[in-house]
Amino acid sequence: MSDPNSYQPLPPPPQQYQAPPPPPPQYQAPAPAGSGLSDAAASGLAYITIIPAIIFLVVPPYNQSPNVRFHSWQCIFLSIAWFAVDIVLMIIGRIPFIGWLTWMLFPLVGLGFFILWLVVLFNAFNGKRFSIPFIGDLAAKQAGA
Repeated sequence: MSDPNSYQPLPPPPQQYQAPPPPPPQYQAPAPAGSGLSDAAASGLAYITIIPAIIFLVVPPYNQSPNVRFHSWQCIFLSIAWFAVDIVLMIIGRIPFIGWLTWMLFPLVGLGFFILWLVVLFNAFNGKRFSIPFIGDLAAKQAGA
């Protein structure tokens, strides 16, 4: 028999390398193919000035979306209407005896157009189609929607 004092335990087995567990998957919204803006964002940006509206009518990913084209055309027609009303008010302001009337009309008409612009801007950014009477019909006809 062997001596109990000379007992030595077996060496531990060599440790094997284990890769750390993969990180948990995180949700990422799918990016639109070939486009940096969603339709709602492009539609809202079309109302910022007339320049993005014209650009969105020319640039290929956006000019194929009926919603973006509608909002671009509506912005262009709204800008033309705003400019035409301002010209008419300036002409009326030059007429003697009724020119004082434009002092009250200019701010009210400007405020009305500004509020209308805010309404269409917020609706476009939310993905809704708010059609201005008459101007929206022209825009829908031009956009083909």
